[in-house]
Amino acid sequence: MGRLQSVVDVHVVFQNSDGERLFIKRANTGYKDGYYSLVAGHLEAGESIVECAIREAYEEAGVEIEESELVLRHVMRRDAEQNRVSFFLECCKWKGTLKNMEPEKCSEFLWVQRSEIPQPTVEYVAYAIGQMDSGKVLSDFKIV
Repeated sequence: MGRLQSVVDVHVVFQNSDGERLFIKRANTGYKDGYYSLVAGHLEAGESIVECAIREAYEEAGVEIEESELVLRHVMRRDAEQNRVSFFLECCKWKGTLKNMEPEKCSEFLWVQRSEIPQPTVEYVAYAIGQMDSGKVLSDFKIV
């Protein structure tokens, strides 16, 4: 058996001053279309976790984030078609107006109260948010 290889993805949990979190509705991606998720993307070669979050925030939501505004809230190892490691970074302050920069991949931006998760939400994302809200920084997610 060979060495385990992992895919790394980075999620940005935008939270506004009203205590709401931003969810995006996936569309035309071939994975969980019609489900809510977060601004997110895959880590690129040579890129740091924070650099990935900053890049994805700009590419998908059109805003600029300072490194100091990102707080690591959760890390998840999860089973999928490949082993994955997912980082969830919270951001409460950004420059610009959040807007859907990828309408071909995202049909909607939705703000919901921090205590709520819209339905349907991608399962591992909903689980990670629940873990974050209970103060857990590390988890494993297994599809059953």
